[in-house]
Amino acid sequence: MDFAIGPSAKWTGNFRDLNAAVVRMATLAQGGRISVEIVEEEIGRLNATWTALEEQNESDELLSQILSVKALGEIDQFDRVQLVHVIQVCRDSRSMSEAGRQLFDASRTRKTSTNDADRLRKYLGRFGIEWNQIVQS
Repeated sequence: MDFAIGPSAKWTGNFRDLNAAVVRMATLAQGGRISVEIVEEEIGRLNATWTALEEQNESDELLSQILSVKALGEIDQFDRVQLVHVIQVCRDSRSMSEAGRQLFDASRTRKTSTNDADRLRKYLGRFGIEWNQIVQS
């Protein structure tokens, strides 16, 4: 009960989340009794799910600051995760070259000519993003 009514409980799906949690615990319970261990596992699963949803919302918010709704809808989930990280690195960097050095830290050692800023510019260009959009938003 402490968890269910506490501040860390998000219950984003309201009754559906609670119902699903109880059904899962009852299904896993041997002999018809839900043990403390099963409850603790379910709390961990709920917390992980809610954390992932919060992170997804934060990522979508970051991307929506730079991309239109239409452009965002055309990007695969796989690319979204990578693009969010790239944007965060860019925002934490003083220049495009610095961001490129950090993002291409391993592959740049195998190149005869390193132009990390150009590589980053081309990567961002795939999504229609320019450096100034990242640092201004």
